[in-house]
Amino acid sequence: MRDITSCLSEYAVQISETSCSSNSCISPNLIPSVQNAVTCLYKTTLSNQKQIPVTLTWHRNSLSQGLTISFGDDHSAAVKLTTNSRLFRKLKGSKTLDFHSTTIEISYDLSAARYEAGPEPVDGYYVFIAVDSELGPILGDINMAPPRLKSSPRIAKFSLVSRQEHFSGNTLYSTKARFHDGGAAHDVVIQCGGESEGLKHPVLSVCIDKKTVIRVKRLQWNFRGNQTIFLDGLLVDLMWDVYDWFCSPGSGSGPGYAVFMFRTRSGMDSRLWLEEKMMRKDQDNLDFSFIIYACKNLV
Repeated sequence: MRDITSCLSEYAVQISETSCSSNSCISPNLIPSVQNAVTCLYKTTLSNQKQIPVTLTWHRNSLSQGLTISFGDDHSAAVKLTTNSRLFRKLKGSKTLDFHSTTIEISYDLSAARYEAGPEPVDGYYVFIAVDSELGPILGDINMAPPRLKSSPRIAKFSLVSRQEHFSGNTLYSTKARFHDGGAAHDVVIQCGGESEGLKHPVLSVCIDKKTVIRVKRLQWNFRGNQTIFLDGLLVDLMWDVYDWFCSPGSGSGPGYAVFMFRTRSGMDSRLWLEEKMMRKDQDNLDFSFIIYACKNLV
């Protein structure tokens, strides 16, 4: 990853307060891009200290809408649910599977789920995952769950390790994100543009709660970079990589994905997360990462 941190940029690594600026980066002339998929990775630790990664992916396109739940680093065990009520009426039930000598039970009720712009429901649903009778990731409204699930005496330790969101459309991306367990939900807006403001070169703006935290000029030259911000009392490293938008490999499929990545930093560690190995042996020290994959449609 050395090439990313050392590439040409007008910005060194800086620390900025999200409350220092009052500029809004939302253009009134652009409609936000469409969220196609959301993938959440949970680290689940059982009482016997056995760890099982659990990945949930909500997806939606013009033909289908669903949820895939997979287990392990290689996703060798998976359960797929169709969440489109117009095509599939059985939106409540349970499924059981075996994974590496453990029994996994998934209980769900999506019959009254309410959606907004994306494929992930915002309320009116629950998904409970139990591993060897220990409750793992719990999503949605716990009050909707059957009594036998709510009264389970054994709850595994689980935490959200990463969240990935995929978008397609124009170059305005709007979403919400929590950067630590129990933290507040923040409005995150990313916009690449500037032509409408009379600028000759595209500009990248990233806003959190309507405050501009970075603004990158001459984006076609500064297509990769990073900056550090303070948020919720945490150091958060922000990286952008829009190389494919300007240097597409020419496969005929149009520009590839841009990547915008946020990652919390433990304590006052001075190292950029870009300089660390992406896969650590000590899984207990993993920080939270929030990643946006953005596909820009051709116009």
